[in-house]
Amino acid sequence: MTYDLLITNATVYDGTGSEPYSATIALTGDTISLIDKENKSDVLAKQTIDASGLILTPGFIDAHAHGEVFKTPDFRNFLEMGVTTICLGQDGFSPDLSEDSYTSGEALSTWMNRVEELQPGVNIVMFVGHNTIRMLSGATYKPEPDEAELQQMEKLLHEGMDLGCFGMTTGLEYNPGLNCKTPELDRLAKTVGERGGMIMSHMRSEDDATILPAIEELLSQGKYCPVQISHIKVVYGKGTGRAEEICNLLDEARAKGIKATADFYPYTASYTSIEILFPDWAKKPHDYEQVKATRGEELKQFLKDKIIFRNGPEATLIGTGPYKGKTLEQLSEELQKPFEEVLMHDIGPYGAFGAYFIMDDALQDTLLKYPYTMLCTDGSPFMNHPRSYGSFARMIETFVYKKQLFPLQEAIRKMTGLTAETIGIKDRGLIKEGYKADLLLFDPKEIKEHASFEDPAQLSSGFQTIILNGRIIKQNGKPTQERAGRMLRKR
Repeated sequence: MTYDLLITNATVYDGTGSEPYSATIALTGDTISLIDKENKSDVLAKQTIDASGLILTPGFIDAHAHGEVFKTPDFRNFLEMGVTTICLGQDGFSPDLSEDSYTSGEALSTWMNRVEELQPGVNIVMFVGHNTIRMLSGATYKPEPDEAELQQMEKLLHEGMDLGCFGMTTGLEYNPGLNCKTPELDRLAKTVGERGGMIMSHMRSEDDATILPAIEELLSQGKYCPVQISHIKVVYGKGTGRAEEICNLLDEARAKGIKATADFYPYTASYTSIEILFPDWAKKPHDYEQVKATRGEELKQFLKDKIIFRNGPEATLIGTGPYKGKTLEQLSEELQKPFEEVLMHDIGPYGAFGAYFIMDDALQDTLLKYPYTMLCTDGSPFMNHPRSYGSFARMIETFVYKKQLFPLQEAIRKMTGLTAETIGIKDRGLIKEGYKADLLLFDPKEIKEHASFEDPAQLSSGFQTIILNGRIIKQNGKPTQERAGRMLRKR
C-alpha cells in the first residue's frame, strides 16, 4: 500500500500522557492509518517528512476561545501556537450574528454552513450560548422566565444540539445571565444531558469570597450533564492551600459521579469588559445616565472601593477604545481627576475592555496542575491580552521547562487528549489509528512565546510543521497559506 504522507523517525507524544515512543506514522487522506513502532523501512508514501530530532503531537485544542470567523478566517494567532481546533460560543453568547438574524436554529444552521463553506484556518467546535437563547426566548432580563419562555429556551437548545453543537455555555457575570436563578440552569442542564452534551460556565463569581457557592451552583447542573469551570481562577485568593480546597471540592463531586473539569489560561491577569467593575444596578436594563444622576455619589464610592480591593488603579490596564494601553492610574494623572471618576464619566460600564492583575501565582499554578484542568486561551485575534497569541507556547516554555510544573507528556495531554475526551470530540486529540490527522512537529526547546501585555499581538514561534485534516499547512517553519479547518459537529 502507498500512503499519502509518511512521518519517519518521530518521537511521539500521543496525547494520553503516556511515555513517548519512536514510530513511523502514515496518513491516508485526513486520517492516521498506520502507527509503526518498529519503524519499518519498506513503507511507501507519496510524500515523506523526516522528523529526526523532533516530537510529534496531536494538534492542540483550545477549550475556550473567541473570534469572528468571517473577519479573521485564518486564525493565525491560534495556529502559530499549535492550536488546530478552537471552541466558540463561550460565556453564554453564540454565534457571531445579531439577535435580529439569529431567531431560530435555522439561522445558526446557516452560520455553521457558511463556516463550512469558508473553510477556516482551524477546526471550529460550537456551543449554544445561554445568554443568547435567553434573549431570543423573550425572557431577557427577567429573574424568573415564565413557562412559555423556558420551553422556548429548551427548543432553541435542542435545535443547536441537532445541528451538532457540543453543549451549552453560560456567562453568569454578564447580562442577561446574571439575572437567572439556579432552577433555570438545572432545567436546561437536563436538556443538555439528554442530548449527550456538556455545560461550560463562566460562573456567577470568581472572587475568593464567593467562589465556593458559584462552584456548588455549577455542580448542581453536574447532576444532569458534565460541567466545566471556564477559565478557572480565584480572584483575590492566595496560596496553594486555597487552590487545593477548590480541587478537593471538584474531587468530591467526581467521586459522586459528577463529571467536573476546568479550563485555564496561563496568566495572572484576566481580560474582560469593564462592566465587571460596575454594580448590577448600574448596568442594563437600568438607565446608566439616570443612575449617575440619582445615585452618583454611591456609584463613585462603589467604583473606588472596587478598584482599591482589586489591587489599585495600577492593576487595571485598558485594552480597547481611546485609552487603550493605559492603566487607570495613568489616566487619572493625565485627565487630572480621581480614577473612579474616570471610570464613571469617561469610560462607563460598556466603554472598554481591560486586563486586571488580580491573581496569585502559587494558587493559579496549583489549579493548572490539577489532573482535570485543560488549557485554553480565552483569547481571540482581536483581544489585547497575550493569552490570545501565547498561551499554548507559554505552557511549554514556562510551565514545562522554566517552572517544571509537570513533564512534557502531561502538558501535551492537557492541550490535546484530555480536552477532546472531555468535550466529546471522538476522533481527535490523540495520535491513534483511525483518528483525524491534526498533527504538530516541533522541538519543544525552540517554542517561544513573544506576546506581552505591552505588545500582545505577537505570534508564537517554534512549531515547524502543522498538519490539519491531513493537509500540510505549515512546513519547515513557513505557512503554506492554505486553510484546511472544518466545522466539527457532535455525532
